[in-house]
Amino acid sequence: MKIGVIAIQGAVSEHINALKKALKERGIDAEVVAVKHKGVIPECSGIVIPGGESTTLCRLLAREGIAEEIKDAASRGVPILGTCAGLIVLAKGGDEQVEKTSQELLGIMDTKVNRNAFGRQRDSFEAELEVEILDSPFTGVFIRAPGIVSCGPGVRVLSRLDDLIIAAEQGNVLALAFHPELTEDLRIHQYFLDKVFNC
Repeated sequence: MKIGVIAIQGAVSEHINALKKALKERGIDAEVVAVKHKGVIPECSGIVIPGGESTTLCRLLAREGIAEEIKDAASRGVPILGTCAGLIVLAKGGDEQVEKTSQELLGIMDTKVNRNAFGRQRDSFEAELEVEILDSPFTGVFIRAPGIVSCGPGVRVLSRLDDLIIAAEQGNVLALAFHPELTEDLRIHQYFLDKVFNC
């Protein structure tokens, strides 16, 4: 089995390393691949969209033909994890900045996002988070982070901070405003693997 990490831009190697460690802990033999071009996503049993610059990410996903492949994978129930910019890319709608830059969001998750929800006030910080899918707090690393300002009835809210939704789940899709790959805590990656191998 393959898990694809979108490798056009952003925190790619950190996600790849975290997934490899999580797979090793489970004793699961699966390949983690960097996805830079069209044609790889259809072979993947799970997809990770990492952080980065969301406008650039959206443009390159569309240009490379990967965006349509991700949408198709989502419709087939392939588990998808989006972190930071990945949360923005997965959303159906965004704030004025998203509209101004004409970002081509994937529209997979029934959410509306604020692209710089935390970035203007404080560029980076850590916070101990209560996340519904975990049995104890998780250290969230926020770097110019977005936030979900509203979501549809099919979206399960997993965590909030400063009145913003920072973790949510809709069926096979998991979106986080923070960076789990920048910690040694593999529980969120393990939760994602549960989706990949139990679907």
